[in-house]
Amino acid sequence: MTTATAPDLTARPARPELRVTTRRVFTSEWIKFWSLRSTAYTLIGAVVALVGFGLIAASVTAGGETFQGPGEGVADSTGISLAGTELAQLVVGALGVLLTATEYSTGLIRSTLAAVPRRLPVLWAKAAVLAAVLVPLGTVAVFSAFFAGQAILGSDGASVTDPGVLRAVIGAVVCLTGIALMGMALGALLRHTASAVTILFAALWVVPGLLQIALPDSWNDTIGPYLPSNAGSAFMTVAPGSDLLSPWAGLAVFAGLLAVLLGTAALQLNRRDA
Repeated sequence: MTTATAPDLTARPARPELRVTTRRVFTSEWIKFWSLRSTAYTLIGAVVALVGFGLIAASVTAGGETFQGPGEGVADSTGISLAGTELAQLVVGALGVLLTATEYSTGLIRSTLAAVPRRLPVLWAKAAVLAAVLVPLGTVAVFSAFFAGQAILGSDGASVTDPGVLRAVIGAVVCLTGIALMGMALGALLRHTASAVTILFAALWVVPGLLQIALPDSWNDTIGPYLPSNAGSAFMTVAPGSDLLSPWAGLAVFAGLLAVLLGTAALQLNRRDA
């Protein structure tokens, strides 16, 4: 004689439409990214800073003043038109911090990780969203600043076909996106907006200047080129001076530092409670 088993009314059939997929995580992060009121203003500010300061630098130089580019004070027309890149990096770096740190400050991260229990897809989706926005936007802004600046400089300007120019212009886009991703990683690591922004700005722009003052020249010449801001500058400079790495070495160091930050953020995301 067999005993009938009562059906388990609590068991729910698998519903493929509710599964967590890479596309759905990306879509969720895309919506959250654009739901931040600061996102559009920050992106507009970055574009205005990049193009606006480039045009100002080109106009000043065309008027007879001297603009000092990166690398031992060497001036080049490409660097002149990209003079606003550094300020734009500050802006997008802060945006990257906000993308992750804001979720911790508001507590939204708990809901996010409850929906995506494997956690790491959340971090990679945030990075993908940030890159998907900044690469095309940065490309348009950087090339606009370059061509407009060269038009102002006239016969003293450079052509995109000149040696090293296209690499330097593309390098500005790479550095812009990379700095934003560094900010995102720091926001995930520190989980506090003000702390992450302070450390990002200090590491990229304050520390290099302090090292020049505090360290002997021989030490600074050894350490300085490997700082993230200097490594990135080497790749986005047409002819880096002897105080910078070669362009491709600079790119390798910059990418390596970014990979370490993202890897550390991923490790901590898996190990720490939200």
